Amino acid sequence: MSFWTAGLCGITVCFSGSLAANVGHAQDLAPRAYVITPIHSNAITLTYSFFDGSLVFEGTIPITGAQARVNVTIFNYSHSLKLFGRTANFTGSLPYGIGHLRGTVVGAEALAYRSGLLPASVRFSVNLVGGPAMNVAEYTKWRQRTIVGISLRLVPKTGQYDPTKLINFGTNRWAFKPELGFSERWGHWILDAYGGAWLYTTNPEFFSHNQFSPGTNTQTQSPIGSFEGHLSYDFKRRLWVSLDGNYWFGGTTSLNGVENFSTLQQNSRVGATAAIPLSRHQSIKLSYSSGAYVRYGGNFQNVSVAWQYSWLGRPN
Repeated sequence: MSFWTAGLCGITVCFSGSLAANVGHAQDLAPRAYVITPIHSNAITLTYSFFDGSLVFEGTIPITGAQARVNVTIFNYSHSLKLFGRTANFTGSLPYGIGHLRGTVVGAEALAYRSGLLPASVRFSVNLVGGPAMNVAEYTKWRQRTIVGISLRLVPKTGQYDPTKLINFGTNRWAFKPELGFSERWGHWILDAYGGAWLYTTNPEFFSHNQFSPGTNTQTQSPIGSFEGHLSYDFKRRLWVSLDGNYWFGGTTSLNGVENFSTLQQNSRVGATAAIPLSRHQSIKLSYSSGAYVRYGGNFQNVSVAWQYSWLGRPN
């Protein structure tokens, strides 16, 4: 792990890794991620998220008062389709962030400003149990009971990244998340539960080619296991609220093959979400979450507002 001096090599991973993970993609709270829709459903979503909080190092490095404030805007497009008789869904996301970060290192204050793209992502999910692919007429007669689905999320090597700098919105690596999802409805109530794991490739140029580290450093990260749960209530069609929580563990990092066990993550977030219809095609979603337990990494409060426009039909 590295900071901007050879002996303080810990904050970089937390800034670059935990920052991108928390504000970009890694530890989402996404209720109803496996609830199915009619085939050829489309949605465009614009989300604004504000992250504010601290960075926790548990005394592993001499850094105090590490704070981050990040504004993120995300463009999403999703489309449902039929795959071997089952409902499938594709979602693509492109986030842009503006961040202010600061910390005190051996008595000296360090500040950073970043503006640029965070890693893009694509997600593909398939329903395995709970209803075949349906058109609109069939969907209106269907009632959810138990749903089981699987998904794969891919985060390519995208986003703003400069290997000579400590703090980046990108991570200069690929990430993959296979996941199993479960959803059960009882009347107005829906219970969601997901379990998955993040897998990472190597960052071949981690804090390299600068005055503190003129050579090339490689960084690897062990897998992160994650669990997520949501309990939501329907007031009427498309108007619902949910209580959200997750827990993730693992993710120790290695620099040039030397593992730093102090970077083990055992973190949890809790929050709430509300979805409100505005018209036949439009809705908004409001959400808030905060760190419930943070052993290492970013301890952020997050407020998000999303506007969605949805329609039925094949894309032209």
